Amino acid sequence: MHPYEKIPLSAAGCVLAAWLIGLHLWMLLKPAESKQFFVKLPRNRVLAPWLMGAGMFWFWLLIAPGGLGPLSKLQMDLGEFNNAKMLLRILVPIAAAGMILHVKEFLAVRGLGLLALMAAAPLLYAAYLEPPTSRLLVPIFAYVMVFKGLFWVGMPYTMRDTITWVTKTDTRYRLATLGGLAYGIATLACAILWW
Repeated sequence: MHPYEKIPLSAAGCVLAAWLIGLHLWMLLKPAESKQFFVKLPRNRVLAPWLMGAGMFWFWLLIAPGGLGPLSKLQMDLGEFNNAKMLLRILVPIAAAGMILHVKEFLAVRGLGLLALMAAAPLLYAAYLEPPTSRLLVPIFAYVMVFKGLFWVGMPYTMRDTITWVTKTDTRYRLATLGGLAYGIATLACAILWW
């Protein structure tokens, strides 16, 4: 059984809620500072290599060879693509180094997109076949992460355009902040009460 399958829905809900509430509280309490951060995020050259490196390393852990102790714990069956694991184990670090060293434009967005794609899987596994209908808060958010992650990796300017649109007016920014905060609070309430 893969470690993702052992994640309880309540734990996944609490982690997701903590992230949403923490991020959106910061946005609510420090709007000027957070707006400035988000506007600079797509071309943030300090965070970019760390985000891309973390995403690529997480993916590499899914295809890691056995016998590496804790590094092999996340190894995942890729079905028909299992034969490609050996090649991927070599290509992923090369691709990571190439991206970090040579792709400067929107690398932070691409890294965030990759992390969003990777983080969706544990959330989906945690909510899989769970009885309460409220569990849908977790997979809906996970599928939004997958959708956004694919766009951010393939068309990173979409994040820049979204940030520009949301931060253009204080009302829009406040509504986005309150919406994210409400989603986090609803997820936390469900995780505590029903999951």
